[in-house]
Amino acid sequence: MADLLLMGVRFALFANLMLIAGLAAFPLYALRPAERGQLEPAALFFRPQPWLCALALLLSFGGMAVLTAAMQGVGVFAVDRGLFLAMVRESDAGTAWLVRIAALFVAVAASFLSGRKPSLAAAILFAAGSTALATLVWTGHAGATEGVLGWLHRANDALHMIAAAIWLGAIAAFLLLLRPGRSRGEACVAFAVHSLDQFARVGTMCVLIITATGLVNGEFVIGAGNIARSAGSAYGQLLAVKLLLFAAMLAFAAANRWRLTPALQTAVTAPDATRDPARAVASMRASLMLEMAAGLAILALVAWLGMLEPVGAG
Repeated sequence: MADLLLMGVRFALFANLMLIAGLAAFPLYALRPAERGQLEPAALFFRPQPWLCALALLLSFGGMAVLTAAMQGVGVFAVDRGLFLAMVRESDAGTAWLVRIAALFVAVAASFLSGRKPSLAAAILFAAGSTALATLVWTGHAGATEGVLGWLHRANDALHMIAAAIWLGAIAAFLLLLRPGRSRGEACVAFAVHSLDQFARVGTMCVLIITATGLVNGEFVIGAGNIARSAGSAYGQLLAVKLLLFAAMLAFAAANRWRLTPALQTAVTAPDATRDPARAVASMRASLMLEMAAGLAILALVAWLGMLEPVGAG
């Protein structure tokens, strides 16, 4: 039960912190500086941030309590102030937790700047959210690697997660822009078309970084010589499912880029008499929702994999 609770908190933190960083990054590459304070759709990416930061703080406190209980071999409700503070003061995970809490408070402050200084707010939110996200590497396999290799492993994992956050944050941003029933729907759809083109280059870089850092992480955790042995383990089988889901995300992203985006652009730019973007919007939204579902499933697997021992590790 404790392991299941810890896995659930890890998943929620991964998803939450990736949304903070990813939604903050979106206006930085999808909008020109002058547009960040003028376009109504831009407010969509700042509006959820205070709530996401507050939830991340709650999850961080809860997660540290659950981790303390697991390390001490007691129930969650048996964790008192002394045990909690000892975990925070005396462990690397506790130090990472303190950095995360500080970064989240910075993110909260930055989220209230968006109305006056949107560019600065987005940059600070992205930096703080990425820092908070990077602290999660101390709760997985990278946190157990020692010495210089440990720092390389953690840096690799952090880069992997930040690239994933930019990708998932973009999917969330597009879903916000294309969600049904919005006022000023045409402006949001037109902006979505423009930003889909902008994301094509950024998304390609994210995929390359995720792939490269994933291969490096595989070498750190499993090692090329242990692939065959790992394939028969729970870790190896879950990793195979994760790779299949990543391939599915790539397929959805390719369909979005090469088929659905041109169809949406055509629907938006058609003459008024023939303009009917509703079907193109619905198709794009359905594809994005499936892509997001695959991404969330990957995060659930990452939360699970971080608690399993790979065959041949160490």
